[in-house]
Amino acid sequence: MAARSLEYVMAKPLPARVTAAAVAALLAVAGCSSPTASSGGAGDAGTLVVATAGEPDTLNPVLNYGVDGASLIFDGLVARDAGNRLVPALARDLPTVSTDGRTVTARLREGVLFHDGTPLTAQDVVFTYRAVLDPKVDSTLRSDLDMLASVTAPDPATVVFTLKHPYAPFLQRLALGIVPAKAFAGQDVNKAEFNRRPVGTGPYRVTAWTPGDRLVLAAYDKHWGGRPKNPGVVVAFVADDNVRAQRMRAGEFDAAELAPKLATGFDGQGGYRVQRVPTADYRGVMLPMGNPVTGDLAIRRALNTAVDRQAMVTGVLGGAGEPAFGPVPPSSEFAEPSIVGRAAADPAAATATLDAAGWRPGPDGIRARGGRQAAFTLMYPATDSLRKELALAVTADAKKVGIRVTPEGLTWDAITPRMKTDALVMGYGTPYDPDFVSYKLFGSALAGQGFFNPGSYRSAVADGALQEGRDSADPAVRKAAYATFQKQLAADVPWVFLTYLQHTYVVRDTVAGVTPRVEPHEHDVANSLWWNVHTWTKQP
Repeated sequence: MAARSLEYVMAKPLPARVTAAAVAALLAVAGCSSPTASSGGAGDAGTLVVATAGEPDTLNPVLNYGVDGASLIFDGLVARDAGNRLVPALARDLPTVSTDGRTVTARLREGVLFHDGTPLTAQDVVFTYRAVLDPKVDSTLRSDLDMLASVTAPDPATVVFTLKHPYAPFLQRLALGIVPAKAFAGQDVNKAEFNRRPVGTGPYRVTAWTPGDRLVLAAYDKHWGGRPKNPGVVVAFVADDNVRAQRMRAGEFDAAELAPKLATGFDGQGGYRVQRVPTADYRGVMLPMGNPVTGDLAIRRALNTAVDRQAMVTGVLGGAGEPAFGPVPPSSEFAEPSIVGRAAADPAAATATLDAAGWRPGPDGIRARGGRQAAFTLMYPATDSLRKELALAVTADAKKVGIRVTPEGLTWDAITPRMKTDALVMGYGTPYDPDFVSYKLFGSALAGQGFFNPGSYRSAVADGALQEGRDSADPAVRKAAYATFQKQLAADVPWVFLTYLQHTYVVRDTVAGVTPRVEPHEHDVANSLWWNVHTWTKQP
């Protein structure tokens, strides 16, 4: 199965229903610790039930599952701690980098076993990375590793990565989950049974996956880091925000991600606590260059000054976020302060921009030029209440300056073929390195390739800066390159960035061990509040 973009996976609408009885029955059949039904609704006997909107298309890291770690099922050579600092995982120490920055050597931890009991070897690491690079494999990660010239195993416990050029954040790429080479012998990686029934080295093993419903994980007793403190985890897939909130209130889940306004409803209520987690996850309006209205620079610049970001943070997010002006979060060392504009709307500036470009108000107040109205459709995923509210806010702000925006809630399958011509409320972002998302999202080389640069933005200046940022190991050179990139993006406005979010979760008071950390955009099964769920415990 081909991997889909993170943006699609994050909010793909699917029905879900996981009851205590279903959890109990499924775990019993799977032969793991079986909870019994309880008045609380969520699985008891220590089994944790967590709920998320997004369901992955595959559980194979080669095909884009949990590529930044915290996948629960797999381990990478490295992992991230609560401060997102790199720590050794399958590698016994952090891999070493040669003085020229082109050779990275990792030595494996001894005694690591896959869930089927076979030992991890360097050949498994080699296979994993070579599979990503194989053009026959439908991996969206290939461009992430285009600096990799080769990966070899001089002995069963050593892996050597040879790079075409120095790449400063390469060690962070080593969080990718490692798969067992033998599981793919004679198979097409894209269609392998492994993709739905994986075998990893992580703290949990998969016992069942019911598409559109739940993923059931059992604690792996022989995990190299020690057995998890709970017997297992059930991840419920519930696409609709309101349904997820209702089921959380009904006691079906131990933890659930909710839209900020829905989470606020649990504040001060006995039995629950609300976790507001800082992120690098932004929301913005992608404006396609192929649309005659959104392709006009004056329209894009006017929208950029017409939107009231502060009102969105206060009203839509309930204060759980901050205004956004670009794709590099303010907390990053690479953030460029000069691109930060007014958080409140500036309709006078927007009006002046449109007037200067010849967009004149018509009888209905909507501007036009050359017989064409300043009007376009703004798509959003219909089950995402937050994006819907942002789309409505943009619509209202745009109307005040004479631009007609028509919001349209759709399924992802309906959205995908229209992204080259219709605007879309999108989300991305990473706290790790600016290269990780921005190269794919704004680089000309990937223009129009699905959710990578869907609006076909092209800029030689931005391309050069993005390439320099990934090619250089010099921190000063990289900082200057990403400053250039952010300034060019702010000038061209291929997106109207709106807000950075805080991810909001509701957790039952009976759960202990929760440790929030700064999160990326991708946060469904992997990289959510439950990144360290193997340390969580639950009182009966």
